[in-house]
Amino acid sequence: MKRDFFFAGLLWIVLTFAGITLVSQINLFPLSAAHEADIIDEAFLFLTLLGVPVFAFVLVGLIYSVIRFRQPGEMPEDGPPIRTSRPVTWAWLGITSALAVFIIFNPGLKGIRELTANREPDLVVQVEMRKWNWTFSYPQYGVAVVDAQELVLPVDRHIRFEVTSTDIIHSFWIPAFRMKVDAVPGQINILYATPTETGSFEDDINLRAQCAELCGTGHPRMRAGLRILESAEFEAWVAGQAAGSP
Repeated sequence: MKRDFFFAGLLWIVLTFAGITLVSQINLFPLSAAHEADIIDEAFLFLTLLGVPVFAFVLVGLIYSVIRFRQPGEMPEDGPPIRTSRPVTWAWLGITSALAVFIIFNPGLKGIRELTANREPDLVVQVEMRKWNWTFSYPQYGVAVVDAQELVLPVDRHIRFEVTSTDIIHSFWIPAFRMKVDAVPGQINILYATPTETGSFEDDINLRAQCAELCGTGHPRMRAGLRILESAEFEAWVAGQAAGSP
């Protein structure tokens, strides 16, 4: 039995090392175009790395048991029963509980604090969702884009989205920002994001705003391209909208 534990443990170490190396080397994420997206990606990567040893432990236990203790013949008999071990039980409970508590604080509470640390926006964008379209308003400029096909934002400016709905529950989601918030009738929900990359939907499909809540037959149409501009270009765009230019 000690020999089995040794080989199983050795295999677990090898698979854990290989898994961590693979996860660390491969880019698992789509385009990140906001500071908040980087925070969320880091948390996801950290949780994935924590999960690799656990996954490898279960995988090794299953594979090694099937190969090492498989009974030959068409009608194998059950092996002798294995009684539980109190030290192993308490150790497993202690380790998994400590890991769960650790994750609650980091990246859980720590990540939430980072995402909501700055509540003073440079720009407010009001998002009104309805079946099955959007209105994007920029109250600081007195501009509203009704039935919008595109959401235009400036780069490197902290933005507060004030999201609501006029009919049923929708959900405002920007994949490149990794951020999503429900749009609830009669309620304004807040989402913060700071774009860090310029670009548009034509450059990357993740640069879009999309309803992520099944809201009826027109749900697939509730998409708007996202265009992130330099500050001077954004000011020119806003000025054009205020002057009535298409």
